[in-house]
Amino acid sequence: MTTIKEDIKIINELLGKKQIIKKYLYFLFGVFLLSISYNLFILPNDLVYGGVSGIAILTKHIIDPSLFILMVNIVLLILSFLILGKNKTLGSIVGALLFPIFVKLTSNIGSFIVIEDADLFLKVIVAGFLSGTASGIILKYGFSTGGTDISAQILSKIFKISLGKALIISDALIISAATIYLGPVKVMYAIILLYIFSVMVDKVILGISDNKAFYIITSKEEEIKEYILSSLNKGVTVLKAKGGFSGSSTNILLCVVPTRHYFKLKEGINAIDENAFLVISDAYEVKGGT
Repeated sequence: MTTIKEDIKIINELLGKKQIIKKYLYFLFGVFLLSISYNLFILPNDLVYGGVSGIAILTKHIIDPSLFILMVNIVLLILSFLILGKNKTLGSIVGALLFPIFVKLTSNIGSFIVIEDADLFLKVIVAGFLSGTASGIILKYGFSTGGTDISAQILSKIFKISLGKALIISDALIISAATIYLGPVKVMYAIILLYIFSVMVDKVILGISDNKAFYIITSKEEEIKEYILSSLNKGVTVLKAKGGFSGSSTNILLCVVPTRHYFKLKEGINAIDENAFLVISDAYEVKGGT
């Protein structure tokens, strides 16, 4: 008969293999969708809304956009390794190298899907929807396509500012350059695209909160507590409860985890007790604790 810790180890191994395959399939789909949106809508219409791919639009008459993105991403990866360290750089390598490759592979997509007569505003809406969905999928599974994600982290560390402010500064500089080069009208369209993009990213990553609150009622309380404590390194609060209909006493496990751990915790609970009762909600602010 196996112990709880041995069961947890087996569950983690099974979930780990399943998650790795799933993560990379979704990641590849996300990069593919993002590159199609870029080549079909963003690049041909000069919609510079930030990022290295935005700069590539400004320099597309000088250098191939995919090559430019690849070169800049390699430089940023080197700087990231030197300034941010090995661990933070590893998560960006695959996306930073694959995205420009996919941009090159899908560069002729406009020859197969012709959308010349469509209104520019409609193109902006579709571009924002597709690219936001694609980026949401990529981020949701713990990847990044490099670019301003890396530069923002570098700025954040050097100038001691928040990551959000660093991203705003990076994109503001690129959009300012686009205003001078392309004119204010194109930039206004790009800002609309950026708004739709950000909304879709939030929607894909399970709402707009950074954390999820799990309320769990289960017959395998100890196993699930051990899974949360050992696999996610998160605390669990046991709430005393009483059934409104049955009148019987029971425990509710309360656990708050970062959104990126949502699927790992949900699937882990399901693997331990498929009959567990779950209530999962957005936790818009989490303060205190360890």
